[in-house]
Amino acid sequence: MDIHALIKPLLQKNDSKIVMYVGDGLGGLPQQPGGKTELEAASTPNLDKLAAEGVSGSSIPVAPGISPGSGPGHLGLFGFDPVEYLIGRGALEATGIGFELKEGDVAIRANFCTLDADGNIADRRAGRIPSEESFKVVEKLAAGISIPGTEVFVKPVKEHRFVVVFRGAGLVGNVADTDPQATGVPPLPAVARDDASQKTAKICDEFIAQAKKILADEPKANCCTLRGITGKPSIPTYEEVYGLKAAAIAVYPMYKGLAQLVGMDIIGDAQTIDEQMEVLKANWDKYDFFFIHFKYTDSTGEDGNFDAKVKRTEEYDSAVPKIMELGPDVVIATGDHSTPSMLASHSWHPVPTLLWAKNCRTDACQTFGEAECLHGGLGQFEAKHLMTLALANAGRLAKFGA
Repeated sequence: MDIHALIKPLLQKNDSKIVMYVGDGLGGLPQQPGGKTELEAASTPNLDKLAAEGVSGSSIPVAPGISPGSGPGHLGLFGFDPVEYLIGRGALEATGIGFELKEGDVAIRANFCTLDADGNIADRRAGRIPSEESFKVVEKLAAGISIPGTEVFVKPVKEHRFVVVFRGAGLVGNVADTDPQATGVPPLPAVARDDASQKTAKICDEFIAQAKKILADEPKANCCTLRGITGKPSIPTYEEVYGLKAAAIAVYPMYKGLAQLVGMDIIGDAQTIDEQMEVLKANWDKYDFFFIHFKYTDSTGEDGNFDAKVKRTEEYDSAVPKIMELGPDVVIATGDHSTPSMLASHSWHPVPTLLWAKNCRTDACQTFGEAECLHGGLGQFEAKHLMTLALANAGRLAKFGA
């Protein structure tokens, strides 16, 4: 069933405000059987209040048992089937730094790496080279690369990460990564996954060959690997499918990029959650929908640091009153996936989710946590249906049928 086709004739305008507040990787696991998860161990009085007044459940980002990346996880939250709409990491990174992709472009998320004397990778991230150093290397690379018949853009992102975009005739981005995900071995050759991508694969190999020569004297970043090689995705916008003027308030480029690809305006340049709340308040009257992204519940989980994730979860909770004082009609608090610190990685576990609205049907949940959400009125549901619930609770969907 095409949910977008179903709801499009039902959309109706009003003055309601919807806030989707995403704690990246919010879901977790207890450190021992019967214990508390990071969310349950945290002091979250503000989220607990919303849970008591709203309705809770557990969202499934992609499908049961599937551990999603951040891209598919967020696409699900935004109401797009992440299996149908595949967006490569290269496109996310490029859009996130403000690069405007054109039809036919191939975008790549590249990593600087360190090669040893034998040409094997000694460090996949070039010692996490600081941005102030890596930006100079990016400039050197951008000035030196020349591939006949192809326009090449090389742009910095952060630390060891940078973006490469190829522009030219006949380019298709279905090419495998050149990062072997291991040290002690050389970078992989670029391998086309279909005949249409053969030209792009050859250009990728040529880019790396030139990069090795240009960067040969660099102490850390003396080569690079290419990842997330992809073309510009074709995806409808929030205005088209939901009739919403939408804005995103995020710190990291990738999440800005993903939001921009679904038609959200990127507003502000906040670097902290307090600054994000200031941006929200300053733009409250200009938009119908706000996506607010909080990264650090994910990064602490990936670090395997239970206590740090608890503290970051409490920081996530602390901003809730600043959202509520603006008078939203619908507030959703959830994550794009679970990142249990016990696993130090993204996982397949359903994500705690709460929906607060002025007219929602409440349930018996009094706190916000994994165990309580299992008993919540939303049940377990696919995350792609969350936007439909938000629209309904905001009074933005008319009746279906006679």
